[in-house]
Amino acid sequence: MGILKGNPKDQPLHYGEIFQTWTYAARQRKTISTYQLYRSHAGDDELKRLVVNLIQQAKQSAAECDEILVHNGIMPPPAFAERPPVKLEDIPAGARFADQEIAIAIGEDLAVNLIACSQLIGSSIRIDVGALFAKYYALHVASAAAALELSKEKGWLVPPPLQIHRPEK
Repeated sequence: MGILKGNPKDQPLHYGEIFQTWTYAARQRKTISTYQLYRSHAGDDELKRLVVNLIQQAKQSAAECDEILVHNGIMPPPAFAERPPVKLEDIPAGARFADQEIAIAIGEDLAVNLIACSQLIGSSIRIDVGALFAKYYALHVASAAAALELSKEKGWLVPPPLQIHRPEK
């Protein structure tokens, strides 16, 4: 005889799973809103494509988290209004995000999402919830690699001090 047997979707969430799923959904809504802003500010076409892909990923993950929360009687976080696209030329130069700033912000967001996913994976007792966040983790790893490669290619990466000469043994 065991506890929490049967279909994982019929098992209750523990409070940590609820809080972390709700918080992740809220973070994805913030990502959608902020990246819609970045989409208008980005001048580089490859960066725009990355931003659009990340918006789609965030929309999907927010919807999947909402489904889990609603199924368990929890109200999901509120969504923000969609931001309409704006022509880059219509944004005053002093109010515009530079492509390098957008790339750095994306890298920071992806790092935070990796930490959030790994925390939920580690604390989850429902197999389906842990697996879902493992999927998100993998998506964030792939997106972070794409963002890093783009930043290197475009010269936007500002690395910390590099060890050029290694000490002799």
